[in-house]
Amino acid sequence: MMYTVLAVCRPRMDNPTMIDALDCRLITAFTDDPGIGVLGASRALGVARGTVQARLDRLAARGVIHSFAPTIDPAPLGYPVTAFCTLEIRQGRGHEPVVEHLEAIPEVLEAYTITGATDLIIRIVARDNADLQRVIDRVVDDVHVTRASTSIALATRIAFRTLPLVQAAAGTH
Repeated sequence: MMYTVLAVCRPRMDNPTMIDALDCRLITAFTDDPGIGVLGASRALGVARGTVQARLDRLAARGVIHSFAPTIDPAPLGYPVTAFCTLEIRQGRGHEPVVEHLEAIPEVLEAYTITGATDLIIRIVARDNADLQRVIDRVVDDVHVTRASTSIALATRIAFRTLPLVQAAAGTH
C-alpha cells in the first residue's frame, strides 16, 4: 500500500505555503504506521533523520500536525453507540456557556458552531440506547439549551480521515 501512495505524491510548486511531495510522503508514513518514529520514517523515505525532524517540526508549527497521540475508538472502550445532536441555544449569551457545559460531559466528543436553523452540532457516544438517553439528558440540562434533535449513526461509511485531503493539498489528487 505504501508504494501506491508514494507514487502519487508529486511536488506542488504553485503555492509555497502548501505541503510538498516529501511532506505528503512523511504524513502518509506516519498515518500508515503511527509508531514509525523519526528514524523509521527516515529509513522508509530515504531522507536524512534531521530532514524528517525538521519537516515534522515545520508541519507542527504550521498547525498541519496537531498531535502524535493515538487515535482512540470509543467502541472497544464500551461506547459503541454514536449519535449526532443539533442544539438550539438561548440567544444573547453566545456559545460559551453551552460549550463549557458540554466540555464537562465525557461522552461529547466534538462540538461545532453551524449555520442554519440550529446553533451547534455535537457528536456523542454512549454504551447503549438507554445510556444515550442519559447522555442527551445531560446535554439538554442547561438553561441555555432550548431545543435538541438527535440522530443515531447506524454505520460508519467513511471514518474520519485526512490523508486524501493531504494528498489533494500536495497536488496528488
